[in-house]
Amino acid sequence: MLEIRSICSFYGKIQALYDVSLKIEPGEIITLIGANGAGKTTTLMSICGIVPPRTGEIFFEGEPIHNLTPEKIVAKGIVQVPEGRLIFPRMTVLENLDMGAYLRNDKEEIKKDLEYVFDLFPILAERQDQLGGTLSGGEQQMLAISRALMARPKLLLLDEPSLGLAPLVIKQIFEIIQKINQAGTTIFLVEQNAHQALKIAHRGYVMENGRIVLADKAEALLTNEQVKKAYLGL
Repeated sequence: MLEIRSICSFYGKIQALYDVSLKIEPGEIITLIGANGAGKTTTLMSICGIVPPRTGEIFFEGEPIHNLTPEKIVAKGIVQVPEGRLIFPRMTVLENLDMGAYLRNDKEEIKKDLEYVFDLFPILAERQDQLGGTLSGGEQQMLAISRALMARPKLLLLDEPSLGLAPLVIKQIFEIIQKINQAGTTIFLVEQNAHQALKIAHRGYVMENGRIVLADKAEALLTNEQVKKAYLGL
C-alpha cells in the first residue's frame, strides 16, 4: 500500500532522515518506535508532504506521491493525526468533525461516518456542541482521531496518540486503534510507548538518529534484547 524508498529529509540545512525505507501492506498496523528526536515525526511529515523528502521516493498504491501537496495526499486517502492533537479549540466537537470531511461532498456517507465515530467514542456524541478546547486531554485525542476518520482514510497515520494521557485512557485509545484497523483501515503508528505499540502491531520498525536500524514482526521485536533494553525498560 505504501512504500518509502531511501528518503532523505531536511529542515533547512539540517538532515533529519537518512535513506529511510519501509513498506506497509493493506490491513496492517505498522509501528515506528524510537527515542525522542529519532526522526519518527519527520517520517510522517514526509509521507504527508509537509516536509517533502529531498531525495528518494514515496509510493502509495503504486503511484508516486513525494511531489504532491499535502491536500492532494489527503484526497488520495492518507490522513494524519498529529502529535499534540491540534484540534480547533474554539470550534465545537461537531465543527471539528465537519472539518475532517472538508474535502468530501458525499453527504449521506458523511452522516454514516459521523455515526461511526460517535459509536467509537460515545463521549463525543454527548459533547458534540461543546468547544473542543474545553475537553480533557483524552477526549481531545478521541476528537483528533475522529476528525481524521471523517476524511475516510485508507491509511491512518497516528503520531504519539498516548502522549500525556492517563493509563486507563491509553488502554482505551489503543483498543480503539485496533477496532479501526479491524474495520478495514490500515494504520501507521508512531509511538514512544513501545511496549503498547508493539502489542497491537503486526510489524515494527526501530529508528535511531534518522535511520531505520531494525525491522521485524512485532512479537519478535518485543522479545529482542536490544529493543527490550533500549525501549521497553527491561
